[in-house]
Amino acid sequence: MEKRKMEKLGIETSLLGFGCMRFPVTAGGKIDESLAEKMMDQAIAAGVNYIDTAYPYHGGESETFVGKVLKKYDRNSFYLATKLPCWKVNEIADVDTIFQEQLGKLQTEYIDFYLLHALDKERFHKMVELGTVKKLEELKAQGKIKYLGFSFHDSYDVFEEIVNYRDWDFCQIQLNYMDANEREEFQQAGMKGYRLTEEKGIPLVIMEPVKGGSLAAFPEDITAKYRALDPEASVASFALRWVGSLPNVKVILSGMSTMEQVEDNLKTFSDFKPLSEKERQTIDEVVALINSRIQNGCTGCSYCMPCPAGVDIPRNFRIWNVYHMYRNYNMVKDRWENGLAEENKAKNCIKCGKCEKVCPQKLSIREDLERVQADLDKKEFII
Repeated sequence: MEKRKMEKLGIETSLLGFGCMRFPVTAGGKIDESLAEKMMDQAIAAGVNYIDTAYPYHGGESETFVGKVLKKYDRNSFYLATKLPCWKVNEIADVDTIFQEQLGKLQTEYIDFYLLHALDKERFHKMVELGTVKKLEELKAQGKIKYLGFSFHDSYDVFEEIVNYRDWDFCQIQLNYMDANEREEFQQAGMKGYRLTEEKGIPLVIMEPVKGGSLAAFPEDITAKYRALDPEASVASFALRWVGSLPNVKVILSGMSTMEQVEDNLKTFSDFKPLSEKERQTIDEVVALINSRIQNGCTGCSYCMPCPAGVDIPRNFRIWNVYHMYRNYNMVKDRWENGLAEENKAKNCIKCGKCEKVCPQKLSIREDLERVQADLDKKEFII
């Protein structure tokens, strides 16, 4: 198993981390505990020593299950990561209440890697104002937390503010070869965030290395490019190796749902090879091809909003562009069918033209909204 040294912390972690957000589930939606335990056991036997869970995963059941499985292992043989659900903290007493609950569920006396979960600008400022960070520092001083960090979902400017707020032990960001090459207005921390952590010596844990599975299932034209490089390698393995080729990446989280995914990941990380120049070039070609399928140049600036008819114009365009980029309806199915209310969909456009008068990109918004509805109603691209 590939290991990485966190020089700042003086420890060594497995490059592959077991993400406990996507365990297999039963027909009733509960964790399939028998299969999930076998998956964890196999990963740990192969050398995986970083286990990542969180308060809300699997409806709050992930921590309890993980605690039960890990109880049979020597506590010094693995690193356990979980997260403070910042959205549940409304007064400083909540931190202690939640933390003690997590220790109980995980059946442990301490957490190795403790994160403020899913920080954005508003949430970070609230945590600072409530004194949450200071409280967590006290728990660290008591030995109940070994390393304090955060996971992040916002723009680079916010990331820079949080990184510079204190001397963090580590942090967790979303990064993959598509996020790193998206237009800057769509990025979160991105490669600028990576370079900042490298400059400051902050070890990085990476989430969504396969972009929620979207970099594991492609149409044949892209799949063939990867097959030509190595017919025995999975498409997902190239995304994982792209992230792992970055030296300040210390752990890559993979939320595994099947034993096959565990086995494939163990194959990738047990004989880990950084990308070759030819493989990098192929990934650059794939990125260029995916980006060439963007349907319009909407930047999400929202100058077109609010729409008199209630259409969420930027959101419709974002879903539409992603649908065409990956040519996979399943990637946007939930966002289109459940995440976007019927009254906010493109079909409600009344063609008043108000949006086009203020669009900096001079987009043909009315025409494009017609195409959005027609394309997504057809559901043409199914992988």
